[in-house]
Amino acid sequence: MAMTDDGEMTGSYSRKVGERLRAIRKQKRLSLQEVEAQSEFEFKASVLGAYERGERAISVPRLQRLARFYNVPVDQLLPELEGGAMPLSSRSEGATVTIDLRRLEEMDGPEATMLNRYLTMIQVQRQDFNGRMLTIRKDDLRAIACILGVAVDRAGARLDDLGLALER
Repeated sequence: MAMTDDGEMTGSYSRKVGERLRAIRKQKRLSLQEVEAQSEFEFKASVLGAYERGERAISVPRLQRLARFYNVPVDQLLPELEGGAMPLSSRSEGATVTIDLRRLEEMDGPEATMLNRYLTMIQVQRQDFNGRMLTIRKDDLRAIACILGVAVDRAGARLDDLGLALER
């Protein structure tokens, strides 16, 4: 990453940041205008568009507020330093359960807290921030079974009992 004499990053990195911002916004299925309206005009569509095109650099405090608005960890709005922008992955094949993340947010208690923490980690690894559902792979189901205190073959049924499983 090249720097100018006064320490500013070149446009290449700004474009990569913009690509990440656009990718996350699109995963959230939001238009620029919807972000503007839902953020109560904190993020104007024209300015956010300029960030996304790499025409304007975003400050760290503003990046933090945008991450909070999108409900993603702030580091997910930044590209990798080497190898270009981080690709957004799609759900993988072989998944056995799709979890309703909105329902999980409404739940209280230590079980819900631990499950939410684990699923957030999966979202970060997969860079999947749609915020509505998450498809769980067989390997992840083992950890979820431990969190829920059930055998692996009962994890799906326990998620059903909690109202979290969308499909099986």
